[in-house]
Amino acid sequence: MFRAVGDQELFQETTRRFLEVEVPLAKVRDLAGTTDGYEPSFWRQGAQLGWTSLLVPEDAGGGSISGHGVVDLALVAYEFGLHAAPGPLIGTNVVAAALGRWGTDDQRAGPLADLLAGDAAGAWAHAEPAPNDGLGDLALTATRSGDGFSLHGVKSPVEAGRQAAYILVSARHESGPTQFLIPSNAPGLMIKPLHGLDMTRRHARLEFDGVTVPSTHLVGRPGSAGANIDWLLDLAVSIQLAEMCGALTWAFDTTVDWAFNRYSFGRPLASYQELKHRFADMKMWLEASCAISADAAAAMDRDQAQRSERVSAGKFYVGRYGPELMQDCVQMHGGIGVTFDHDLHLFLRRIVTDVPTYGTPGQHAARLTGILAGADR
Repeated sequence: MFRAVGDQELFQETTRRFLEVEVPLAKVRDLAGTTDGYEPSFWRQGAQLGWTSLLVPEDAGGGSISGHGVVDLALVAYEFGLHAAPGPLIGTNVVAAALGRWGTDDQRAGPLADLLAGDAAGAWAHAEPAPNDGLGDLALTATRSGDGFSLHGVKSPVEAGRQAAYILVSARHESGPTQFLIPSNAPGLMIKPLHGLDMTRRHARLEFDGVTVPSTHLVGRPGSAGANIDWLLDLAVSIQLAEMCGALTWAFDTTVDWAFNRYSFGRPLASYQELKHRFADMKMWLEASCAISADAAAAMDRDQAQRSERVSAGKFYVGRYGPELMQDCVQMHGGIGVTFDHDLHLFLRRIVTDVPTYGTPGQHAARLTGILAGADR
């Protein structure tokens, strides 16, 4: 699991107890049938605990627990995964981090303040549907229109795209990659809910057919967002990895407990040698996943030159072995593992949804290869 030190321990334990009380798995199941998948009051209380401010500089109203905001947030994400908790954790923090670093004074005073207070959620509209779904591809265009810009294209899938009040949009401008912060009620923006596997989260398709926004909606200068977008992608993946590790930990621990208490032919299921070997493999995958994910979060905080290399290595490894570990947990449970009544599928759904989001393992493997090939020259 992710190791907390000092004040982080109290922070993580407080988050864990809050999630156990506010969103036990029975409540998660109830929320699955609602429109948003989470309650606004729950999210505001989480913001008060510090979930939304960890990546925002102090002069913009934020602050971390340990001075290492990404690692602090990774501890929260780990607990989210461990409890299959709902809520727009990644999207809101990506938008808050962007506004805290590159936003204008007005964007900090308005939208960022709302995000920090938990009064609004944020969504990052970066991914695009095929054939523009390659890692780093940008097909949505931004062209000059009077004193503002006109946006044309599609973003999908966007987590919390319908629930978010503020949407950070990545676009292709003639001068280079550009980012905009637009309200979800912008005239002409079409938001269409998508059906997904994860019962606890919501995704949407955003269609921009000439959506016009003023220049005040720019986050940074036109054409200057290339490096910023790369940083935000690494940030989103590093937090996602921590969440995946939490879900994998719940599945593995639950399966081990089941195997020791489930008797077959007069013996605990866990006593059979073949299963012992399989558990050993699963434990190795879990520990390695947590280690490489923790390293990715630490690299983000240190902003090392190898940041992207470590993040992509983490997504490739966890994306490769996480689903296999989850499927083994299902198989170890036998028939009960494939029933709706057992909670295992809540975590399986989250892992399966996370694997292709913010880049598939194959795309990150290709990215890692390109980074290493460039370093060798």
